[in-house]
Amino acid sequence: MSRFVDRLVETANGGGRQRGVTTGEPNEPVHTTWAQIHEQARAMAGALVVGGLARHDAVAVLAAEPAVIGPAVQAVWLGGGSVTMLHQPTPRSDLAVWAEDTLRVLNMIGSKLVLLGAPFDQLAPVLEQHGIGYRLISDLAGGTPLASIVDVDDAAPALLQLTSGSTADPKAVRITHGNLLANITAMATRAELDESGDIMVSWLPMFHDMGMVGFYTVPMMMGIELVKVTPVDFLSAPLLWARLISKYGGTITAAPNFAYALLGRRLGGASEEFDLSTLRIALNGAEPIDEKAVASFVASGARFGMPAECVFPAYGMAEGTLAISFARPFIGLRLDHVDAERLEGENRAVPVDPAEATRSFALLGPPLDGFEVSIVSASGEVLGEREVGEIRVRGESVTPGYLTVDGPLATQDDAGWLATGDIGYTVDGEIVICGRAKDVIILAGRNIYPTDIERAASTVEGVRAGNAVAVRLDAGTRRERFAVVVESKLAGEVAAEKVLRKDIGARVFEAVNARPVAVVVLRPGTLPKTPSGKLRRAAAGEQVADQIRVRAAEAQ
Repeated sequence: MSRFVDRLVETANGGGRQRGVTTGEPNEPVHTTWAQIHEQARAMAGALVVGGLARHDAVAVLAAEPAVIGPAVQAVWLGGGSVTMLHQPTPRSDLAVWAEDTLRVLNMIGSKLVLLGAPFDQLAPVLEQHGIGYRLISDLAGGTPLASIVDVDDAAPALLQLTSGSTADPKAVRITHGNLLANITAMATRAELDESGDIMVSWLPMFHDMGMVGFYTVPMMMGIELVKVTPVDFLSAPLLWARLISKYGGTITAAPNFAYALLGRRLGGASEEFDLSTLRIALNGAEPIDEKAVASFVASGARFGMPAECVFPAYGMAEGTLAISFARPFIGLRLDHVDAERLEGENRAVPVDPAEATRSFALLGPPLDGFEVSIVSASGEVLGEREVGEIRVRGESVTPGYLTVDGPLATQDDAGWLATGDIGYTVDGEIVICGRAKDVIILAGRNIYPTDIERAASTVEGVRAGNAVAVRLDAGTRRERFAVVVESKLAGEVAAEKVLRKDIGARVFEAVNARPVAVVVLRPGTLPKTPSGKLRRAAAGEQVADQIRVRAAEAQ
């Protein structure tokens, strides 16, 4: 049997009898033990198996509430199946297009069943119209408990995690039971998790790997107390995050950098009292770490007793199950200061005095147990310390492959290495990320990283924090160019927008000694992002390219 499922059952019969998950905040909080979650899952699994679920079947889940998703996901695992969390439609979604994209995903993963939970149970007629089979999660609760868990081995798929690419051309990372066990165990060791003492607080979406694996599967497997709300809860009231840490004595939380920037601003002007002194890990991952945003978060949190050392930089990706490297707990954010000219011109991260540094990157810790990391050049040559190249990883947490619309695709080469697509280097065994290979802008032989441009643009007054993106134009040509796209409340105000574009261009030039070919100002909420809130450079680049083509045509 899967050792991962064995551990889930062991937890339910042990520490999970007392500890569990609190859902329903901020209105009607309900605490459910992991043992009770397991009982619910057994009943649901029984109903699924009676309904035809077979070993290794792929099951899709579409629901919003953690209280509904958790038992349903475990039920699929107990029944021997794999789980795919579907992309959720928004109020602005064209449901016909969404249904077509969903059907494409279901065909890709070989699934004939969607488990529907509120509020998406209202989409049942849409699924029926497109011939998509479904069951309401609420209807599974009364099933006869599964008599015996369906046996699968560690190589069986457990989670088919959709990537953040286009929904029209989907791809799923095939995460096995063995991958989950290995990565969760390695994360627990490095983070020094305390099953009986830690309290995890999260609003991260469960259709994202950090929310599903890191902040539901980890505490469920290990029997750690969890407080779980939804992204909508957080975005509608960002201070709820701090309120829950304070109320429950939260010790561990996590989010992308933009969320810490947002919380830092709200804490800075907060009139209510919080107690953030219990926080020992505030994991910062999923997007580049901005030291200025972290500094603001730390300064604002200090008013409420939050230790600066709780900031916990991390590096990961779904292809590694979740985490690849963690910093050591309770040492805070540390930066590597380097010479920008040698970084851009020589692909070397030469250290300089912080006062003289023109570039700095977060130190993301050494690889977790079970991972090997190497840095390679474009020609495949293995590079030494502080030499910049593509990061490769291998180990028992690395997924064996993808599912795509064109069939399975391996992730590893013959030697077991996964090419991550991330550009970076190592320092004393710690990983440093400079950017994504596909996003690096090459100008006159210089490698310019979009994060440097984005941070410069974000310092201009009027630009929404965390909502600036640098996009590469004419990629692969001898005359690459770049543009900057930002969100601002000034969008549409002709005079003010003109000044803003000029200021952004000047600030970017100061930072990277290169000027954008265009600065595009969008209304708040319109910058292309993934479902987890990360900026989509490629989609933004397509928008800019279209605008430039239109302007060129109009000028003729």
